[in-house]
Amino acid sequence: MPNPLLSFPDAEVHLASIDERLLASVTTDDPHLTEMTSHLIRAGGKRLRPMLGVLCASTGTADGGTGITLDVVDGGVAVELVQVGSLYHDDVIDEADSRRGVESVNVRWNNLTAILAGDFLLAKASEIAARLGTEVAELLARTIGRLCEGEILELRYAYQADRTEDAYYGAIDGKTASLYATACRIGAIVGGLPRPHVEALTAYGRSFGMAFQLVDDVLDLVSTEAELGKPAGHDITEGVYNLPVLRALQTDAGDELRSLLGTPIEGAERDRARDLVIASGGVESTIAEAERFVIEAKDSLADLSSSTGAVALADGADHLLTMVTAAAG
Repeated sequence: MPNPLLSFPDAEVHLASIDERLLASVTTDDPHLTEMTSHLIRAGGKRLRPMLGVLCASTGTADGGTGITLDVVDGGVAVELVQVGSLYHDDVIDEADSRRGVESVNVRWNNLTAILAGDFLLAKASEIAARLGTEVAELLARTIGRLCEGEILELRYAYQADRTEDAYYGAIDGKTASLYATACRIGAIVGGLPRPHVEALTAYGRSFGMAFQLVDDVLDLVSTEAELGKPAGHDITEGVYNLPVLRALQTDAGDELRSLLGTPIEGAERDRARDLVIASGGVESTIAEAERFVIEAKDSLADLSSSTGAVALADGADHLLTMVTAAAG
């Protein structure tokens, strides 16, 4: 089933514009630097965040988004650059070999290059945001801070089976939901929407982002290696004990599962831990939590429900549940 966030009228036009502006933003006089900074951008990606910005701006237009300005696109590009820059840094932390089907920057070049290239992307994002106005610049800077806070909170609990649900939610709020909320808010601000609509769309973005991460955490357990591009249960190997694991630890499977956690595990031990989580009901419990956030996201659109953009946003939130339910069987 096509993702409504990527298949609405004129979506292909907006996607092409986003990709063009993304590449233009990282093109420099130094071909070597351009190659490094555009590496993951050229590798692809769904561009969900900038497309959400476009859709949020379109809720204020009668034509469903055909009048979207380049400033709206650039607002989404700024958020996407923050996301890609964070991936460069994440791959250094995780010692990742690949990303989006290509060699990670740290492997193709080295860790220092990946860190500096990621910093360059954050700088370009800030430059674009500054051009869009003080409010957007402040918002993006605050979001980068929230992203760092979320990542640090996650690292603090690495390999700790006593991670609390509050700590989990705090981490995903910072590292994932804040970017989605900011993408929506920038789209609404730059699109010139009334302040109540800006606030409503920001709330939508946060709830969508929370649901998105919950779904992603389930997919890490129930999808195949071919679908994920990495072994299923990779988060368990990395010591990132997400909500399905935390919920499983509270069940009869908790003692055995806890005995497997606390250190890096692979192969049969990782597969056993994964099987325990799935059999415990942790997956279903997490999907129910994702559904709660999807309902929150759709409720935020109540005053915008008549617009084409709002319909696509609501359908996009529902798509998260359709996708994860199908994967979980």
